[in-house]
Amino acid sequence: MLGQITCSLTTFCVFLSGYMSPEYARDGKFSDKSDVYSFGVVLLEILSGKRSTGFYHSQNSISLLVHAWNLWTEDRPFELLDQILMISCNSSEVMKCITIGLLCVQGDPNDRPTMTNVVMMLGGDTTTLPSPKEPAFIPRRDLTTIPSNNMLTITEVTGR
Repeated sequence: MLGQITCSLTTFCVFLSGYMSPEYARDGKFSDKSDVYSFGVVLLEILSGKRSTGFYHSQNSISLLVHAWNLWTEDRPFELLDQILMISCNSSEVMKCITIGLLCVQGDPNDRPTMTNVVMMLGGDTTTLPSPKEPAFIPRRDLTTIPSNNMLTITEVTGR
């Protein structure tokens, strides 16, 4: 039952832009690993208290996944956590969830766990999880690099 609910939820979420797996967005290839990717994004959103779409890190104009990965590689993963959760969290459970979230959004779909494995990792006393590899980064255009003096015109549309 949980697997069916999770599958339905992530299948729905995959069609929202921040949850769509890169291989589906790029090549139109959808698989069970696309669902895993979507689940990972949702998990990281829950932990951070931020939405992946519309996330803006003031210093770098980066996505939530890039931000999470940077904190992971800089050995500061707890900085991802929403401050409200930090008050009452179990640090080992949070670390497990961050790791699982990053495992789910790895760039290569073959490196991502199956949803069955994700459920087992979340529910079990897994003490050793594999180290995640770099997530699939969907490039965002940096709006600060757009030249301010461009040759564009604005056309006002009016009725006759």
